[in-house]
Amino acid sequence: MADINSLIAGAKTDHPAGPGDVEPEKLPEPRSQGQLVLRKFLRHKLAMASTAVLLLIVLIVMIMPIFWPYAHTETVDGFLEPSAEHPLGTTQVGKDMVSQVLRGTQYSLLIALTVSIAATALGVVFGAIAGYLRGLTDTAVSRLTDLFLIVPQIAAAAILVKVFSGSWYVVALVLAAFGWMQIARITRAEAMSLSQREFIESARASGAGTGRIVFKHLVPNMVGSITVNATLTVAQAVLAEAALSFIGLGVQLPDTSLGRVILENYAELASRPWLFWGPFVVLVLISLSINFIGDGLRDAFDPRQKRVKA
Repeated sequence: MADINSLIAGAKTDHPAGPGDVEPEKLPEPRSQGQLVLRKFLRHKLAMASTAVLLLIVLIVMIMPIFWPYAHTETVDGFLEPSAEHPLGTTQVGKDMVSQVLRGTQYSLLIALTVSIAATALGVVFGAIAGYLRGLTDTAVSRLTDLFLIVPQIAAAAILVKVFSGSWYVVALVLAAFGWMQIARITRAEAMSLSQREFIESARASGAGTGRIVFKHLVPNMVGSITVNATLTVAQAVLAEAALSFIGLGVQLPDTSLGRVILENYAELASRPWLFWGPFVVLVLISLSINFIGDGLRDAFDPRQKRVKA
């Protein structure tokens, strides 16, 4: 009987692989979650086109001022029409409009990035701690969030910017102070769900403290929603800053922004429309491209979307 079993085992071992069989060592390695997310994002055509547009704008506003012959503070003849020397003409006081748009875009992007980082940090910290600890902490954070939500953001920001001067970093911090609530709510909901998972229970049983559990285990598992919301916050900050500056309560001289450039040339819309449409088109392109990038990231991180084939 032993000899028969040995022969059967040997026959199974020596049997050559069929045409449909795949040797184990030749099987493709499974992709990680990060690779799947990147693959899906790269296949999102609108998001990729928007990324290219945004990167092009950033490169232009960072590199072009080095070679552009006119500084943003330099003045020539006022109200020159568009030409090869001044593609967008000049303002009433004789400043080259291209240099003004470049400078305003730099400040608008800087403000938006600062707002996104600060608001995301506040929202993630408040939301994750409230969702994990619950109880009195959750109640306090929730009431604070509700309080900030009922305050008119633009009105409060306009008052604070006026009181603390209109430097770009003051505008950024004020907008961040009123831009973290939605992120906190989303993070809180995710933290409440994740805190019931086995890996959190294991970390708690091993003696890990609240800080370690929140920032070592909870936050890394919420990176998808955090990334998407941080991206969309950039677009919201660009528009919020432009709205404040357009009504004269945002960035003040000597700083500038796209909103302020639009404000300074709004009166020329009928007679010299290029002075208005130049910065306005750049503002719209930045806002739309960031929103489409956010949509692409949301679809890429969404597990309900069709997974990319391995």
